[in-house]
Amino acid sequence: MITGVAFCPHPPALIPAVAQGAEAELEDLLTQCDRAITDVASTQPDRLVLLGAGPQSRAYPPSAWGSLAGFGVRVEVQLEPGGNRADRMPLSLTVGAWLVNRALGVRTGAIAVAVGPDFFRSPAAGALDGTAGQRLGLVVMGDGTARRSRAAPGYWDERAEGFDAAVLAALAAGDSAALAALDLQLAAELLCAGAPAWAAAGALLSGAPMDAEVRYEEVPFGVQYIVASWSARG
Repeated sequence: MITGVAFCPHPPALIPAVAQGAEAELEDLLTQCDRAITDVASTQPDRLVLLGAGPQSRAYPPSAWGSLAGFGVRVEVQLEPGGNRADRMPLSLTVGAWLVNRALGVRTGAIAVAVGPDFFRSPAAGALDGTAGQRLGLVVMGDGTARRSRAAPGYWDERAEGFDAAVLAALAAGDSAALAALDLQLAAELLCAGAPAWAAAGALLSGAPMDAEVRYEEVPFGVQYIVASWSARG
């Protein structure tokens, strides 16, 4: 059973060491991520699971780590300190681990799962099957399209606003079926980093009634960022 879901974006600039002066612009976004993750914890899950897009589908243990060295800062993150640091997480899960640690501390026992193109045929999906009977809380990492303005990373695309509006409507309504049905090819064309994880979460939640609240929705830097909280109804 999935008790609750936090949907958060994963711009590296959420981390102050990366932001370097842009913290004020993203302060409210960071606060709402904190609240969404705290909401999930308040549903008392047995296990917290991070979902985020990656080049291949795989599950990561709590000892997995991520680095932001590619952004010019010496920031490394683990879901839980110590252990074998052989498993390196992709960016979405690295930022997600940082957010979880910030909101809940570093002893949550959370695991992370990267969602690649083959997710539901992969051992990563099987890792979630292994949690059958447990109460799961999900933290789903994903940015919207990166083509909402001429200054956006992918420049402007007239299709991006409609795609983001459909995602926003699904998140506001707790509509897992709409998330599961996202057009991943179109999402890739619109540089929507969140679509694979959103679609996977939608499929995992199939048929589960959820109460939903959108906490944040803005388009800074020409990229759509949404924070939403879902909780199991009843």
